[in-house]
Amino acid sequence: MKAVPEQRVVAPRSRQRIPEVAGFAPRLAAGPAKGSPREAGKALRTRVPRAAHARFEAPADRLDAVRAVEESNVGRVAELTPIRVGRMAANPFAFLRGAAGLMAHDLSGGPVTGVGAQICGDAHAANFGLYGDARGRLVIDLNDFDETVFGPWEWDLKRLATSLVLAGRVAGADEDTCRAAALDAAGAYRRTMRLLAKLPALDAWNAIADEELVSHTDARDLLGTLERVSEKARNNTSARFAAKSTEATPDGGRAFVDALPVLRRVGDGEAAAVAAALGPYLETLQGDRQPLLARYAIHDVAFRVVGTGSVGTRSYVVLLLDHRGEALVLQVKEARPSVLLPYLPGLGFVSAPEEHEGRRVVAGQKRMQVVSDILLGWTTVEGRPFQVRQFRNRKGSVDPAALAVEQIDDYGRMTGALLARAHAHSADPRLLAAYCGKNEELDEAMAAFAVAYADRSEADHAVLVAAVRSGRIAAESGV
Repeated sequence: MKAVPEQRVVAPRSRQRIPEVAGFAPRLAAGPAKGSPREAGKALRTRVPRAAHARFEAPADRLDAVRAVEESNVGRVAELTPIRVGRMAANPFAFLRGAAGLMAHDLSGGPVTGVGAQICGDAHAANFGLYGDARGRLVIDLNDFDETVFGPWEWDLKRLATSLVLAGRVAGADEDTCRAAALDAAGAYRRTMRLLAKLPALDAWNAIADEELVSHTDARDLLGTLERVSEKARNNTSARFAAKSTEATPDGGRAFVDALPVLRRVGDGEAAAVAAALGPYLETLQGDRQPLLARYAIHDVAFRVVGTGSVGTRSYVVLLLDHRGEALVLQVKEARPSVLLPYLPGLGFVSAPEEHEGRRVVAGQKRMQVVSDILLGWTTVEGRPFQVRQFRNRKGSVDPAALAVEQIDDYGRMTGALLARAHAHSADPRLLAAYCGKNEELDEAMAAFAVAYADRSEADHAVLVAAVRSGRIAAESGV
């Protein structure tokens, strides 16, 4: 009789008894966990129905447009505020760009889910753009974080949707097209969040590579425009800016040339204060960046007017030259408290006071972008907080108010997807995806809100224009 080999019974290996570690998620359990982000997101629909986001009612204590602009000008360089007013008075979309604080006041009285994320705070359609990564490759993402805070994710989406309606109206699009752009932005946000919720965590973190963005959002009508903007952005460098804005000095260096009122030289004391502030700035960078900047010498400092909402804040450009005379320009830009901040505690978003507003801006930017400027940091100049970054870092942007009518909804889908990616770095995409859902209920609500708030912004713009014409508020146009 043939011997039967002895059968070994192998007991299943038990999991090591590793304790839960603070800062990490609980270990995986069999089946869906009770109280999971998905369940929480679905339950939130009962407390804050998605259709509720369609509602906009102006608060009873709302300031008129002129008072709101005047209050937002407090603390800015007084002689520059007429330029800011002039830029805001150009059209209703420009008005919205400068009125982030007024919109935050209006949103604070509306429905809020209570789900927080690191938000841009000023996610209008012109605050997305191209810039260069460390190797000079172009990236497209949100690119303005002056107002960034931890707050309601839906505020960013409502501001984006509203801005698309206004940009479309300025571009001459009909009302159906403008509304469709807002609807498509919300739809792209919702679908992208659902996609991110299904991916492994690390893949979701780095998802939607820029070369896939157009196809992901079905934005093919934008291809020609994006290619033109990209070509221009590749040449938009510090060296090019320095070549146009500086002149040779007798000692073999270079110095800025006045181009008033946008660019002006500053006195020796002011220049020395800005230059000295770059020493502490170096300490805010990663250690491997410091040897790079040690190869540059500071040659000159100038004051430069920037943006629409930012006009009147203190902003400098600093010219650095390496051993070959090649230029690197840094922007040293004042960081004021976020205009959203006064409205957040009443909604349950309470955070510790900011130690440094420049640090807030830099931290918020790094939390939202997939790739950030390698020279991004902060400093203090004569007691005021500033952020520091590369100037003209292959930056390029699409003017949404100048797009062809057939491109506006494509641009809405692209920016909606980018916004979802940015929010998913700090808010759990599973929760937001579950709340947003599969159907278009949220999309429709966001589009309805966007149209209503765009009407409000047009009325505000008309009040500002009338005030400029009557002399109630000073404005300088065409600058």
